[in-house]
Order: sequence, then C-alpha cells, then structure tokens
Amino acid sequence: MRNASASFRRKDVRFCSLAPFILFFAGGLLAGSQQHADPTSSASKPRWFLTWSDEFDGPAGSTPDPAKWVVESGGNGWGNDELEYYTARSQNVRQENGNLVIEAIKEKFTAADGTQRRYTSARLKTQGRFAQRYGRFEARIKVPYGRGTWPAFWLLGDNFPAVGWPACGEIDIMESLGSQPSTIHSTVHGPGYSGESALTGSFSFASGNVGDNFHVFAAEWEPQAVRFYVDGQLYETKTPADLPPGKRWVFDHPFFVILNLAIGGGLPGSPEDSTVFPQRLLVDYVRVYSRR
Repeated sequence: MRNASASFRRKDVRFCSLAPFILFFAGGLLAGSQQHADPTSSASKPRWFLTWSDEFDGPAGSTPDPAKWVVESGGNGWGNDELEYYTARSQNVRQENGNLVIEAIKEKFTAADGTQRRYTSARLKTQGRFAQRYGRFEARIKVPYGRGTWPAFWLLGDNFPAVGWPACGEIDIMESLGSQPSTIHSTVHGPGYSGESALTGSFSFASGNVGDNFHVFAAEWEPQAVRFYVDGQLYETKTPADLPPGKRWVFDHPFFVILNLAIGGGLPGSPEDSTVFPQRLLVDYVRVYSRR
C-alpha cells in the first residue's frame, strides 16, 4: 500500500493561500471519521496470521493430502475401549464436495492382522507433517449424532513418542458425544489432570442438535491460557490456576492436529439398535494461525 501520509506536490503557488482552509476542512473530516469508526473492525482486533490450513478441495473420492495428513490404522481400542477399526479406505475417509468425509460404517471387518471389528471409521493426524506452539486452531465441522458416536477435533503434544501420554499434553478443542446431541466438550489433559480428572468445559446449544449445522470450533492457545470458542463465542478458559496443587502446566511446546470419529468407548457408550449407520463427520476446513 502506498504511504497515506505522502505529501502533495506543489502545483501552483496560488493555492498556498488556501492551505489553512484545506487543512482545517480535512482535519474535520478525519475527526468525524474517527468518531464513527467501527470498534469491531479488524484493526481493533488481535491480528492472526494463517500458518497452515487444509480446505479439502481435492477431487471427489481422493485421499486427504498426504503432505499434510497421516491416516492411521488400527483397532486396539485406542486406550478408550473404542469399538471401531480405523482404516485408510475411501469408504471411511475421502474428500468430497469441498469437505473431508470421515464415515463410520457398521460392518463385519477383519483386518490384515486378524483383528475383527463390527465398525470401521477413520482417524487423521498431522504428526510429522505439521505442529505448532501457541496460536489459534480452528475447524468448521458438522458432527454426526446418535448414541455411541464420538467425533473429535484435538491436539496432542509432539513429544508424545518420547514422554508418552498424558505428560505430552492434550487439548481437546471439540468432542461430541452422540448421547448428548446438543452439547460439546472441551478439555485439557496433562500429568495429574487427565482422564476423569481432566480440566473440562462444555457448551450447550439453546435449540437443536450440534449436528444440525456446520459450526466453527476453535481454541486460542497462549503461554498461560487456552480459550475455547464455538462460532466465535468464548465459552471456556483454562489456565495454570486451574491445575491441582503441585501439577505442571505442560502446554509449552508444539502440538499436532488430530481428527477422528470413534464408535463406542468409555465416554459415549456403545451404539444402540436405534443408532443409524453410516455416520459422517464432515470437515469444511482446518486452519491454524499465529500472532506475529
């Protein structure tokens, strides 16, 4: 942008006599424009700069960008007694109509290692592709609902292979339990405050179910705070002051992104006969920002 304060070039000495009037008139206009400035304009808000994103605009049926995502496989319960087997099949994970589709299917499935499951689904992570310390992590998501479904958008510390869980830290930006169709949960886990002792918040929609529409779920993470938002509304903040006495705030290193749709497990319980399959988690985009 050109410098707005650049001086006018002198065209004719005859205009010099008008200079005081021009300055007075321009100053009045400037003062008026400042008095009526929108206090919610972008200039008055904290500035975020996009550092990483996926808009999921690939061809229909294509796999998520392998330069950005690792598609995990396995059916060992994932530490939560989950019932699904995660696969990389296009039936379970693909790009479609500008969205990432994670589809949970009820089927008899036998994996190459002989593991048998009654459900399949998908789980993606950016581990080894992208991780960031601090910033704003957001995704526009339409969740499924029905007892036994457990979609999540979350972050895990990239030192997980070295120190394990929960010492690596975990930030759950959005978890939705199908048995609570109007409520979402946000949680931070760390050593001495994980699992049932984790620091958790929730947000309930005044009308309708979470899965009726797309919503933007976000976390703004700074050195001494993690703030959780839904559709731009702040609903929960966690800080070191919330920790149990003597426990350590471990949110001081890069974290990577995870998206998954679990079926069953300790939190949501098992699907009922009335739970409809297939179930779909739709992700319009994932965007990560930082401040400069």
